[in-house]
Amino acid sequence: MPIALPALQSRLPHVGTTIFSTMSALAQKHGAVNLGQGFPDFDCDPALIEAVHQAMREGHNQYPLMSGVPALREAVAAKLQALYQGSYQPDSEITITAGATQAIFTALLAVVHPGDEVIILEPCYDSYAPNIELAGGVVVRVPLRAGSFRPDFERIAAAISPRTRAIVINTPHNPSATVWTEAEMLQLAALLRDTPILLISDEVYEHMVFDQKQHHSVARFPELAARSFIVSSFGKTYHVTGWKVGYVAAPAALTREFRKVHQYNVFTVNTPMQLGLARYMADAAPYLQLPDFYQAKRDHFRAALSQTKLKLLPCEGTYFQCVDIAEVERFAQQGLRGDLAFCEWLTAEIGVAAIPMSAFSTGPEAKDLAQQTVVRFCFAKKEETLAQALSLLQTL
Repeated sequence: MPIALPALQSRLPHVGTTIFSTMSALAQKHGAVNLGQGFPDFDCDPALIEAVHQAMREGHNQYPLMSGVPALREAVAAKLQALYQGSYQPDSEITITAGATQAIFTALLAVVHPGDEVIILEPCYDSYAPNIELAGGVVVRVPLRAGSFRPDFERIAAAISPRTRAIVINTPHNPSATVWTEAEMLQLAALLRDTPILLISDEVYEHMVFDQKQHHSVARFPELAARSFIVSSFGKTYHVTGWKVGYVAAPAALTREFRKVHQYNVFTVNTPMQLGLARYMADAAPYLQLPDFYQAKRDHFRAALSQTKLKLLPCEGTYFQCVDIAEVERFAQQGLRGDLAFCEWLTAEIGVAAIPMSAFSTGPEAKDLAQQTVVRFCFAKKEETLAQALSLLQTL
C-alpha cells in the first residue's frame, strides 16, 4: 500500500517554475540559441582560476570566518573607497555571501517582520517578491514609468505608509538596462530623509555602464548609505556566475543583524574561491575595463538588430538588450499576442530564445503587462554565439 504523505500548505502557493528555466528548457528542446538566461557562455580569465587552484594547493579548503575571508573583505572595502568614496570597515561592515540572491534574501530576513511593507519597483528581478513573502512581509509593487522604465517618485511616495520597512532598488537595472542618474539618487535620498525606511540596493551590474556614464552607487551618497544594504556580485563582474559569490556592504548596526541570519542560512562561503578572488582583485583592470568589453558587444548586437523589425530600446548598462516586437509582421501573422507567446514562437520557429518582460512583473497590472510587446535578450555571449543568433534574428 502506498504511504500517504502529510498535507502541505505551500509558503509560496502562486510560485511555479521560473521563466528562465522554462525558456532554457524550450531552447534545449528546439536546439535554439539561448539569449534568455543572463550568464556568459565564455570562460573567465585563466589567471582567476589559477588563483583559486593556488589557494586549494596551499591547503585553504576548510571553513573560513563566517563573515568571509579577511583579504577579500579588505579588497571589497578598498574598491568601494576608490570607486565611490564609500567608507566601510572590512571587519564590521562587509560580508561575503553565496551570491547576490542570497544576500538580498538574507537582508530581507534580517530586517522585515510579519506585516512590514516592502516596496519593489516593477518590472524587477523575480526573487524580490517571494523573498519578501517568505520573510513575512507585504509586497508593495510600484511600476516604473511606462516606456522609459525610470523611477516614478510620485508613485513611490504615494506607496509609502507607516508600515513601510524597506524599499528595494536595482541599478543598473535588470531587465530594462536603465541606469539611475545622480539626480534620481538624490531624489530618493530626499524622499527617505525623514523616514525610518531601509534601502536594499541591488548593484550586481555595477561595472557594466556604457557611453562614459557613471554608476551612482548608494555608497556615493552618505545619507543613503547610512540606511542601506549594498549588494554586488563577483559572478557577474568576473564571468563566473556559477561560483555564486557576492557581498553586502552595510553600516555596522545593519551588518550585525544581517550576520545573525547569514550564519544560520549559509554560515559561510567556500574558502578557495574567496582567496582566489581576493588575489585577483589586487589588479583593478578587469573590472575597470568591463564597460568597454560589454559596450563592444552591445554595439555589435544593436547594429545588427537595427536591420530587423525589432525596435531597440535604450541600453545604458547591464548585458541585456530590450526590444519592442510590435512591428514583427511574421509573428502577428500567426494570430498570437503578447511577449510570452512571442518568446515561445521565436524559440520554436526562429531558433533564438529570449525572456518576456511581463515575467518581471507580478502585481495588479500584470494582466495588462501580459499583452505587452517588450522582450529581453542577453548579449553576454561569445562572438560566434551572437553571430548565429543575429543571423536568425535578421530573418524577422
